[in-house]
Amino acid sequence: FVPWGFFKDVTKVIKSEMFYPMYISGLSGNGKTFMVEQSCAKLNREFIRVQINPETDEDDLLGGFRLINGETVFSKGPVLKAMENGAVLLLDEIDRATNKIMCLQGILEGKPVLVKKTGETITPQPGFNIIATANTKGKGSDDGRFTAASIIDEAFLERFTISIDQQFPAKSIETKIVIKHMEKFGSIDKEFAEKLVTWADIIRKTFEDDGVDEVVSTRRLCHITQSYSIFGDKLKAIDLCISRFDDDTKEAFLDLYTKVDSGALDSEEQEIESEDNYE
Repeated sequence: FVPWGFFKDVTKVIKSEMFYPMYISGLSGNGKTFMVEQSCAKLNREFIRVQINPETDEDDLLGGFRLINGETVFSKGPVLKAMENGAVLLLDEIDRATNKIMCLQGILEGKPVLVKKTGETITPQPGFNIIATANTKGKGSDDGRFTAASIIDEAFLERFTISIDQQFPAKSIETKIVIKHMEKFGSIDKEFAEKLVTWADIIRKTFEDDGVDEVVSTRRLCHITQSYSIFGDKLKAIDLCISRFDDDTKEAFLDLYTKVDSGALDSEEQEIESEDNYE
């Protein structure tokens, strides 16, 4: 993990053990969730992640009755467990939720919660905190990129003490991230890492100027480095990892990479010649 962006701020909040709800937004694949996870790991804090979706409701979050060994018993959900343990609760992709998560209103104020199904009152222990991540700021997605993103109730959003809008890392930081990922898979190529980051940066700037409809995220760059460690072919690794884009976009991105890294085509031709000779 390479610390960057709001990592220090998030770590300070978690270290304080103060109840201080945070809402972190940003494009997919720029390390929002990983940042919180690594901050908790650094501080040796219990970390509970809940993946939010349109079906998430009170039963999923607070708990409900379950059939265990032939008996119906109440099983506490992740929110109540986090409160009792003084853990950091991450609500991942909270903008995929519906109004079914309004059961968290009081909890987002740091107050005890009455479990209606049992009559028990759960009081949050020191260190308990809630951090939410999302691709949007809770106002929906006007550009249609995140069609599942919902509009979150204003009263719900108001309960988060601060909001953080995380961007992609600077080129120097992102290069370090990519190289670290290469080290993980035993395939270090610093020049390739620098070319990939330059390529992704150009695409993102073009995206901001409405020149293209897609971006290459930091996560996507890590996927490319993993693929490169398997296939040993730069263009093939890139091709495989951006094939989810439409054909025109994919071809444009591949063409751009060959301009950023003029040696990529030569390497591909040498690879083809080697395969022909082998046959």
